[in-house]
Amino acid sequence: MRVGMTVLPEYSGESARKIWASVEEYGFDHGWTFDHLGWDGLLDGPWYGTVPTLTLAALVTSRLEIGTLVASPNFRHPVAFSRDLIGLDEISEGRLTLGAGAGAGAEGGYDVDVFGAGAPKSRVRRFVEFVELLDRLLREDHVSFQGDCYSAVDARSVPGCRQRPRLPFIVAAGFVGVR
Repeated sequence: MRVGMTVLPEYSGESARKIWASVEEYGFDHGWTFDHLGWDGLLDGPWYGTVPTLTLAALVTSRLEIGTLVASPNFRHPVAFSRDLIGLDEISEGRLTLGAGAGAGAEGGYDVDVFGAGAPKSRVRRFVEFVELLDRLLREDHVSFQGDCYSAVDARSVPGCRQRPRLPFIVAAGFVGVR
């Protein structure tokens, strides 16, 4: 059995370094951080971006696998996000896993409220395109794509992921009452 821990992206500087290093020192196999713009009762406190948080985690650990819990299409475009993921996969020396989800269930949560990302049915469609396009961007170079929610024209992905054919995906899913 492998055991992981979630560290919220509310810590900065030396506090964040110590927490991430201790996750590895305590013997956890993987560490995750939320990929949200904020979270419920924590909206009035510090909240940092996921990619910088995981970059710090990668730099202060040597074996701990790291990942997003969970990346959402509600505020990310796959082309720009793929560049962040390729860089983070390299910085972590291939220890990155992408957790991806449609975004906080039927009610949507803060991310949906901030961006007005729509009803669950439209978020599910956006999520399908998000995963499909990210998969291609992380495996191929010169990606063109035209969907209902996203498009890309000759998007480049050099040098690509360190992990081949791309970094692993974990897809979050839950019933949201969509028919």
